[in-house]
Amino acid sequence: MMVTKDERSDIRTEDQVVRVRQMVRQWATELGFSLVDLTKIVTAASELARNTVIYGGGGTFELQELQNNGRRGLRVVFEDHGPGIGDLELAMRDGYTTGNGLGLGLSGAKRLVNDFEIDSRPGEGTRVAITRWK
Repeated sequence: MMVTKDERSDIRTEDQVVRVRQMVRQWATELGFSLVDLTKIVTAASELARNTVIYGGGGTFELQELQNNGRRGLRVVFEDHGPGIGDLELAMRDGYTTGNGLGLGLSGAKRLVNDFEIDSRPGEGTRVAITRWK
């Protein structure tokens, strides 16, 4: 797999969550994603961006255009140095929430993408990478 283009930026405020959505939408459009696939990656990225701000205290996100055996994809990586997630298995369950949401954040984001990777260590932070293939 090869990264053919990437862009990285800070995400610390709700306004920047909106910016993440706009950037993901633009990249997915440029890659020629269908409306359904575009909506899925934008929705997943929006949820993860919000989590980065609310639970991680802010962090970074990175957009990557991927090429793999003739397939094109869009990877979005979110990273923070917040408190981390103590029980990943529990956090990935539908209905689990530590806030006021519906508890569909991580598990919902995972269902919307083709590849989902999460690494979190209490006291060190969380890194989530999502990829949607065209």
